[in-house]
Amino acid sequence: MKLIDDLISDLPDTKVRDVHVGYTWIGVLSKNCGVAKNFGAPHNSMVRDIGRLTGKTALELAEYLRSWNMIEAGLGLAAVNSLISPQGKELNVNDFLLENGIGKKIAMIGHFPVADELRKCADELWVIEQQPKKGDLPDTASEHFVPKADIVVITSSAIINKSIERLLELSLGFTIVLGPGTPMSDVLFDYGVDMIAGVKVVDEKRMMAKIAEGGGRVKQFEDAIDFLVMEK
Repeated sequence: MKLIDDLISDLPDTKVRDVHVGYTWIGVLSKNCGVAKNFGAPHNSMVRDIGRLTGKTALELAEYLRSWNMIEAGLGLAAVNSLISPQGKELNVNDFLLENGIGKKIAMIGHFPVADELRKCADELWVIEQQPKKGDLPDTASEHFVPKADIVVITSSAIINKSIERLLELSLGFTIVLGPGTPMSDVLFDYGVDMIAGVKVVDEKRMMAKIAEGGGRVKQFEDAIDFLVMEK
């Protein structure tokens, strides 16, 4: 978990102002509004100190990222993101992929909505999922296909489930970590990432309300976020 150690090590601390665990997303308010995917099974998970999370500091909550309880780990990633002030240029990485993916072999860890459109222009598109949909490959296929790809797109949820470091070791192509839960931190460049594609929450009240009310697809949050990218 060295990547997690490095993400947390230099962050400043402050109080947690609010926490929302929605059906699909988790939001933490501290210095900023940070989000992460809710990767857990709500009915089976016991979250430590539930009901008292807003009494913690953001760094204390960030330590939950080390947990193998996926809701706790999501809380931890959202807390990490709440302590980062996102920098970068405004760009929806889907546009980058559609322009630069023409004729390329692409491995996509996580089934992103752009996959169907990308499949039409890529030479090969391997979508790898823990819960495969029709046309997807199981996550065990990463070992075989990721090293063959010209472009590797990795969901930021791979930080939550602790698969991120192995995926980055396997990648020999241009590597992107993508999603609203992506930490906009230079630390990822140290692990071989070429592009960091995340968001900046510009309306935290609206964002937290939508998380609490069951918001799912990223498109539902577009009036509360800016899409940002950082390149090495």
